[in-house]
Amino acid sequence: MSASPIYLDNNATTRAMPAALAAAQTAMAEVFGNPSSGHCTGLVARQMLMKAREYTAQVLDSGEGQLIFMSGATEGIQSAVFSALMNIRQRRERGEPVGRLLVYGATEHKAVPEALRHWNAVLGLDLEVRALPVCGHGQHQLEVLAQWMADTALLCTMAANNETGVVSDLVGIERVLTAHNPAALWLVDCVQALGKLPLKLRQTRMDYATFSGHKLYGPKGIGLLYVRAGSPYTAMMAGGGQEGGLRAGTENMPGIAAWGAVMQALLEGRTFQPGSRLLAHREQLARALSTAFSGVVFNAPFSLAVPTTLNFSVPGVSSNTLLALFDAAGVRVSAGSACSAAKAEPSYVLVAMGLPEWQTTSAVRLSFGPLDEPALIERACAAIVRCGEVLVHARDHDAPTVSLPPASISRPKADADQTLLPVAALTWGELAALLNQHPDTRVVDVRENYEHLAGTPQAFASQVVNVPLDRLDQHLLDWLAEPARPVVFFCRTGNRSHQAAQQLLRKGHPHIRHLAGGLALS
Repeated sequence: MSASPIYLDNNATTRAMPAALAAAQTAMAEVFGNPSSGHCTGLVARQMLMKAREYTAQVLDSGEGQLIFMSGATEGIQSAVFSALMNIRQRRERGEPVGRLLVYGATEHKAVPEALRHWNAVLGLDLEVRALPVCGHGQHQLEVLAQWMADTALLCTMAANNETGVVSDLVGIERVLTAHNPAALWLVDCVQALGKLPLKLRQTRMDYATFSGHKLYGPKGIGLLYVRAGSPYTAMMAGGGQEGGLRAGTENMPGIAAWGAVMQALLEGRTFQPGSRLLAHREQLARALSTAFSGVVFNAPFSLAVPTTLNFSVPGVSSNTLLALFDAAGVRVSAGSACSAAKAEPSYVLVAMGLPEWQTTSAVRLSFGPLDEPALIERACAAIVRCGEVLVHARDHDAPTVSLPPASISRPKADADQTLLPVAALTWGELAALLNQHPDTRVVDVRENYEHLAGTPQAFASQVVNVPLDRLDQHLLDWLAEPARPVVFFCRTGNRSHQAAQQLLRKGHPHIRHLAGGLALS
């Protein structure tokens, strides 16, 4: 595995920038007071909180709108949806005309439709939750929105998509809303837009906008909800009156301090790469992908997307195969939203765009950030080209293996008439001790051959034999013939190695182990 992984999954999360880490540490070790306290220690903390909110107001140009610190964008979405639906219920109870539709973009993050359905049911509103279709480029179909708008009570759209990077036509959406139903409420998920698109909230018709710290070099657990002045808001958390009574609970001061450091960096404009550099980085990466993979298709037009996201598909190669290949080479990418990564399903975003099935099942998202230096992008390009070479080599020498995705990433289940046998799981330290004690230990890499070629661990490379899980039966008799010789299986995550160990245990081999957590914990 690469000693220094190349992280290209910034849309899932980012590392915390040094200034954010320093600010959080200061908040915990020095400015540790409760900002609600009346003494000087508390007042210093309160000043830190107010400064973070002031920086945010300048970055977002929020005007008289409320800026409420929260645990993240999901809480912000819940709070906005709850507030909007409470207002809809109150207006309905007063006999005022209210639309019957809750409309969300078909490519929205799952947090939005799930929140709509949840609070619609909890509040007993019985409104229709409806997905607004998008075109083949991923932008909302405004002509459909115009037809629905008069009957819409709440509209939810995003500023930039987390999987494709496609930027929504917020000006066009606002025009439709204003023309057909100015009383409707509007929530915009701005998570992927912060730091990448200009956001002047006071100049928009948005009622609510949500943000998340860990998507732009802040820590997890901090986010923000913007509420336009005069828009309805009902607090979901009541208690000590923090955040002006809008969100009770002692503030997450380390998170807020870190958030403030990121906002200050955005204001100063010296920390982050300029847009021209980001565009150049995207072009470099796109060229590397085109060189590495024959027939690669980019799933969103660059002209409509933020420059930090590349979503691509390779004909004949599944997302799982590509992810395993990249991961073995030390390049961290994803198949889409991190929240949906374990489901191994086609991208619902690309399905909504009407793309062919092969594209939706082979899509990979590569996302970098405005703190990534040119040297990292160059390393990434070299690694991507190497991945393409490995895939071609594996295809030429072992086509049946490379045509299949890696074995299931879920933990193996027992057969109807069998129970899982206990398998000794080794840590890396325990594996080293075993190899010292039993130098003849057979170490078996059960990943696909292209994974093995892309990144064989050097710690015990001379002792490793690569036997993909679907080829295990061809070797079992040989290994059973040496019952005294220990066998250790490993893979990327520990799941396939666990399955391999089960197979050999059932055949009666007495000395079977596997590497717990696989190479991921190396």
